[in-house]
Amino acid sequence: MPDLLNVERLTAGYGEAVVLKDVSFKVAEGQALALLGRNGMGKTTLVNSIVGVTTHIGGSIALDGRDITGLRPDQRAHAGVGWVPQERNIFRSLTVEENMTAIERPGAWTLEKVYEVFPRLAERRNNLGHQLSGGEQQMLAVARALILNPRIMLLDEPLEGLAPIIIEELLIVLRKIIREEKLSVILVEQNAHKILGVTDRAIILERGSIVHEGDSAALKADPALREQYVGVAGSGADGRKGKRKGNSGG
Repeated sequence: MPDLLNVERLTAGYGEAVVLKDVSFKVAEGQALALLGRNGMGKTTLVNSIVGVTTHIGGSIALDGRDITGLRPDQRAHAGVGWVPQERNIFRSLTVEENMTAIERPGAWTLEKVYEVFPRLAERRNNLGHQLSGGEQQMLAVARALILNPRIMLLDEPLEGLAPIIIEELLIVLRKIIREEKLSVILVEQNAHKILGVTDRAIILERGSIVHEGDSAALKADPALREQYVGVAGSGADGRKGKRKGNSGG
């Protein structure tokens, strides 16, 4: 598969604080990458750097052969970078449907297709954003990213704090997006065991640098390696460590 995203020797952070150091990796067309690591090791900073909301210090980011390093976040979004941040960023005063029609772009992901994937959102299409549960708001955040028809979608801890039944619903959607729709995805999660089952490859960050890269299936089958780098050897939603709210280097 040809490379879609190519990150070369990326060094970035916030202001004068350097968080990422000389990070290089690639994501192929139609490939899903798990981005793992303990709290504060640079996972969110890496996603934010691809989106374009950190301080760029060195290195480059290319999407489908085009250097996007110097582009603003809105220009990167138009180039095909989709983003589901931890904060979700839905419009709380708009209805579910208005949240999507306000930003939709032409492509395979239409309103009807999103409703097929998220029937719960179809049922609540006239509800305002603030009337949704936390799990429904997360579904809407993912739906909003899809309806922009991105080339690659970045999801920053989409399962965090959700009820187990909602986690399973979202995992079903992610499997469909990745396996059936062949959308390139970078997925950040504390729950390594869960997302290794829906991704192709995995990288582990430690202190802003990549310390492991390989197949997701191999990492999932190696609890000792997960324990060494991620600090969680067990499976299940309760295998995650504490949340890093407010930690910009997470």
